[in-house]
Amino acid sequence: MLHLSRLTSLALTIALVIGAPLAFAAETAQSATAATTKAPLPLEELRTFAEVMDRIKAAYVEPVDDKTLLENAIKGMLSNLDPHSAYLGPEDFAELQESTSGEFGGLGIEVGAEDGFIKVVSPIDDTPASKAGIQAGDLIVKINGQPTRGQTMTEAVDKMRGKIGQKITLTLVRDGGTPFDVTLARATIQVKSVKSQLLESGYGYIRITQFQVKTGEEVSKALAKLRKDNGKKLNGIILDLRNNPGGVLQAAVEVVDHFITKGLIVYTKGRIANSELRFSATGKDESEAVPMVVLINGGSASASEIVAGALQDQKRAVLMGTTSFGKGSVQTVLPLNNDRALKITTALYFTPNGRSIQAQGIVPDIEVRRAKITSESQDGEYFKEADLQGHLGNGNGGADKPSSSASKAKPMPQDDDYQLAQALSLLKGLSITRGK
Repeated sequence: MLHLSRLTSLALTIALVIGAPLAFAAETAQSATAATTKAPLPLEELRTFAEVMDRIKAAYVEPVDDKTLLENAIKGMLSNLDPHSAYLGPEDFAELQESTSGEFGGLGIEVGAEDGFIKVVSPIDDTPASKAGIQAGDLIVKINGQPTRGQTMTEAVDKMRGKIGQKITLTLVRDGGTPFDVTLARATIQVKSVKSQLLESGYGYIRITQFQVKTGEEVSKALAKLRKDNGKKLNGIILDLRNNPGGVLQAAVEVVDHFITKGLIVYTKGRIANSELRFSATGKDESEAVPMVVLINGGSASASEIVAGALQDQKRAVLMGTTSFGKGSVQTVLPLNNDRALKITTALYFTPNGRSIQAQGIVPDIEVRRAKITSESQDGEYFKEADLQGHLGNGNGGADKPSSSASKAKPMPQDDDYQLAQALSLLKGLSITRGK
């Protein structure tokens, strides 16, 4: 959910951010304090820590002040817990808060780490990164000519951030191929959380790019607009969560709530009692229970997996695509003094049937991999009987339908998106079997 600009150690940006984190964080902090006071301090390790500080201050090639050493120690303490826990300085904390509003500065890519390199988890739609052709799974091996291997995530992300308008060159490796350069300019990223349109009469398409505070509200508006544009009840809906890196937990719950009438949506389990939460449907299904297909892939993470898992467990939708990312942990933001904070993993989330997605992901009901749709496969390219000179007319009457008379249709998303085209075909099949 957090984005490329000023990510530092937050760069695994598929982390969930619980709604109203400050109140929850305060309670969690008190519980954690009570728990830790019962255990004796590890005096030997504290002596070692103090000795290491003294040795660094005395022997390091350049002078280092206590503040710098202590901040680095805190960062190391958090970064070694798991990939999603982090210490947030003032800028990072502000970035986290701003990102949920959907506007931030950066390149528009979600990044993680793999084998010492920076890996693109997902490019965000309509950003410099997506326009430049950067894809999920690309490895960033160099930033402005400097190798990323061996750098910490913080160091790498610091090099990628900068003033809006400045250009940056990323060297990428895709699918083990030859490295290539992509030059793009940093920009103010205004993410459109929800997009929707009618693919054909009766069949609606909703794409969620990430889960922001108002995503649930936006999905509600999208459903209303699709019904209005269609003029009657829809025959089916496709919910596209591909390359959606996640975001706000509450937003994911609200989205599921728009598609089911009852039942559990998600629950969380953690060591601290305050981290155990349960979310259920409120009965305000706005989709009218029409057939539904959800598209996921390896870039679908965190909140996306909550939505996909809930709709799958509740038998509300058919999942299509490829296995999702597999991030099943919840992060809570604990504010500190001086505009700093901790982002710490406090729980794992579970689907209604008790499945943990952590490190496994959501497996689609129907696996459909990416494929290219070529013009040769389009029906309009074929020569038809009605094109033959002297052909017989139709015995039941009616006008001939030669290929030359077919007018060019307006380009639609499914025309060059194989997975989306397959989802639409499945919806049509479901509508036929239901007698629509």
